[in-house]
Amino acid sequence: MTDPLPFDQPRAAAPAAGSTGTAELGPTGRPLPVLPEPQPLHAHGGARVVSMCNQKGGVGKTTTTINLGAALAEYGRKVLLVDFDPQGSLSVGLGLNPHEMDLTVYNLLMERDVAIADVVVPSGVPGMDLLPSNIDLSAAEVQLVHEVAREQTLQRVLAPALADYDVVLIDCQPSLGLLTVNALTASHGVIIPLECEYFALRGVALLKTTIDKVRERLNPALEVDGVLGTMFDGRTLHSREVMERLVQAWGDKVFHTVIRRTVKFSDSTVAGEPILSYASSSAGAESYRQLAREVLARVSSGEAAGR
Repeated sequence: MTDPLPFDQPRAAAPAAGSTGTAELGPTGRPLPVLPEPQPLHAHGGARVVSMCNQKGGVGKTTTTINLGAALAEYGRKVLLVDFDPQGSLSVGLGLNPHEMDLTVYNLLMERDVAIADVVVPSGVPGMDLLPSNIDLSAAEVQLVHEVAREQTLQRVLAPALADYDVVLIDCQPSLGLLTVNALTASHGVIIPLECEYFALRGVALLKTTIDKVRERLNPALEVDGVLGTMFDGRTLHSREVMERLVQAWGDKVFHTVIRRTVKFSDSTVAGEPILSYASSSAGAESYRQLAREVLARVSSGEAAGR
C-alpha cells in the first residue's frame, strides 16, 4: 500500500526484538517512558519561548496552551501565555471579555510607548500570566508589512519579559501569515497540536516548510519540540491509524502523551478556567500534567546535550 503521507520524513526505526521486554505500550504504539516529577526551581527567568502552531483550526492549540501552561505552573514554573490570534480565544478561554480590554498585544506591537508590563494581566491561575488579544490584532498583520524588521517585532517586545518567566507559550492563529512568522521568529521551540484525523495529518507539510524557512532565514535556533496528538479516540481504527502514520513520519518527535476527546474541555472553556482547576482529577487534566512532565524532560535533556 502506498504511504499517503504528503511529506518526506524518515521512518521511525522499529524496536529491536526483545528490547522492550514487558514495557507497557502507550497510545502511540511505543513503550511509555517513566517521566520524573519536575524538580522545583530556586529562581525564575531565562524563559523558553514555545509557539503552539498549526495552520489548521480546531486542532486544540488554544486548549493545549491554556492547560499545558496551567500544568507547568502547577509544577512551580512561572508561565506567560501570549494570545497571538485575533479571534482572542485564549483570552476568552481564561474568562476575559474581548470588548473590555484597555490594552492588548496589538498595542504592545504597534505603540512604542506601551511596555509589556502595561499589558500583562493575571490569568486566574497562580504562577501564570496572560498577554491578551482581541480583533484589533488583525490590523497588525497589515500594518507590520511596512515596518522595518517586521518579522522580529514580537521578539523585540517580548524580550524584556524573558527574565521574569520560565516558559512563554504563544497561541498562534490558524494561518501561516506574518503573525505566525513573528511567533516562530520569537520562539526557541514549536509544539504542533495535531487532531488525529486524516486531513489534519495532510496539512502538516506546509507548516513544516514554513518552520524550515524561518529556521534558515530568521531564527537558526528554532526547533520542533514535539508533535501532540489531540482529540484521540483509541476505540476507532481511524484514530489509531493516523497515530501510526504520525509516528512513522515524525518518529520520536511525537509526544508519548496524547489528548483524548472529552466534554470536560468544552465545559472548562465555558467556565473560563483550565481543566486542571475545573476538573482536577479528570483524565484530561492528568494528560496535560503528563505532557508538562514530558515537555520539561525533553527540554532538560536537550539543554544537557547542548552543553
